[in-house]
Amino acid sequence: MSRVLVLLAAIVPTLASAETLIGHADHVRDGDTLVVSGVPIRLQGLAAPELGQTWGRASRDAMQRIVAGERLLCGLNGERSYDRSIGVCRLDDGRDIAAILVSEGIGRDCPRYSDGRYADDETDRSRNLLLPRYCRPH
Repeated sequence: MSRVLVLLAAIVPTLASAETLIGHADHVRDGDTLVVSGVPIRLQGLAAPELGQTWGRASRDAMQRIVAGERLLCGLNGERSYDRSIGVCRLDDGRDIAAILVSEGIGRDCPRYSDGRYADDETDRSRNLLLPRYCRPH
């Protein structure tokens, strides 16, 4: 129980008016979208290659490996993108899934939506991934 309280304390300050979802991944769509307890979630501030792009399948496969059998704590910010809720998901031990993907070189910080949250996690390989236009600040 204290582990859950520590995790809540870690993510709630970063997500104003957040809804918290605790559950397991039902499905991983790609490197930045998963379904947790029936809710599709787009990871906020992460740019991962699309499945048809270089590293796209590797990104999805890494997400599957990271979340397999893990309980997730997702702070949803109330925004939506298509059919997906937007949020930050952490493993039960507190590690941010997006930060793991970026540090493994198969995702990038999306500064327009992350405020640079994952910039320090980027590697040489992740910096070579395409940064989508929607990630660039206006």
